[in-house]
Amino acid sequence: MDLNLLITLDALLEENSVQAAADRLHLSAPAVSRALTRIRRSTGDDILVRTGRTMTPTPRALAIRDEVRALVRRAGEVLAPARALNLATLRRTFTVQGHDALVGALYPALLDTALAEAPGVSLRFLPEPPVDTPDLARGHVDIEVGATVPASAEISHEVVGHDELVAVFRPEHPLATRFTLERFAAANHVIVSRRGRLRDGVDKLLAERGLRRRIVAALPTSAVALQVAARSDTVAVVARNACARTCADLGLRTHPLDLDLPVAPIVLAWPSRYDSDPAHSWLRDHCRAALA
Repeated sequence: MDLNLLITLDALLEENSVQAAADRLHLSAPAVSRALTRIRRSTGDDILVRTGRTMTPTPRALAIRDEVRALVRRAGEVLAPARALNLATLRRTFTVQGHDALVGALYPALLDTALAEAPGVSLRFLPEPPVDTPDLARGHVDIEVGATVPASAEISHEVVGHDELVAVFRPEHPLATRFTLERFAAANHVIVSRRGRLRDGVDKLLAERGLRRRIVAALPTSAVALQVAARSDTVAVVARNACARTCADLGLRTHPLDLDLPVAPIVLAWPSRYDSDPAHSWLRDHCRAALA
């Protein structure tokens, strides 16, 4: 099917003349005449018939004229450049998924921005799943925020900042009076792991110094680990900046770790198909600003 025939048909039904339609389309009259022949063959109707010096549309042509015009106009809208984003009339639901500490640091500013600038936008926040899923690549998630740089070409990403891991404990904890790696390792620990792992990179670095910590529980989120640390003599290791507000609210102390821990990147990732989407670009700008 040659959809260009719709454009020619629209011009013919508007002008009722092969020559006038050709002038309108910047084509030659023979080219439009050949297109009319193809239209007649496709529809099984003469479409335009000569009556003296003019051409008259057939009843079938009159019946489809408005529909043809609407189809051509709609096709033009689809293929036109994207219009300027109107946040006041934007109606869309965005799904943001990620590490709970980063989502916790992100959502207050993002909610305030959405309410102020785009009242028709709804935000759905989801936790990290226990196992990796293709939801981001499939477009089921609009933005993922975490510490992993995606390897797939279907996913775009941007490193918007970095964070460091620190030890967290309540003010009454023995570590609050004197902090050493030996005393840190000897304490009871809770570890944050969405997969329930009982060891991570901290344990590897401690082992290089001949130290081993006792992990009493693996917890699914930083928020739960901080609650446990605030109510017991356990120690948690969390991202300093991402958890700063919660630590302050709970009155927790933080202390840097004298270990060669890599600085964790803060990564925004999204489906590459949204790279040029103005609404998604607006969302990314505000996610970037909130996390920065």
